[in-house]
Amino acid sequence: MNTTYHLSSADELNTELIDAIKAVYKSKAITIIVEEDITEYQLSDEMKLVLDERMKEDLNSYLTAEESIKKLSEKYGL
Repeated sequence: MNTTYHLSSADELNTELIDAIKAVYKSKAITIIVEEDITEYQLSDEMKLVLDERMKEDLNSYLTAEESIKKLSEKYGL
């Protein structure tokens, strides 16, 4: 069983939450994973390279996002 708790900050973490988890899972083994919400998206170096290459393409062969999605849907049945 998986349960996800979303907290707006670590300050919301309290003994009541821990007690609630204990009540649900009792003596079962659990794993707690803490993830930081990243509100600002960052491009990887690989993504930047792909975008730079796309910017060098000839505008005469340019496809809009809609055209690209249509072609991908037709090719891969998405």
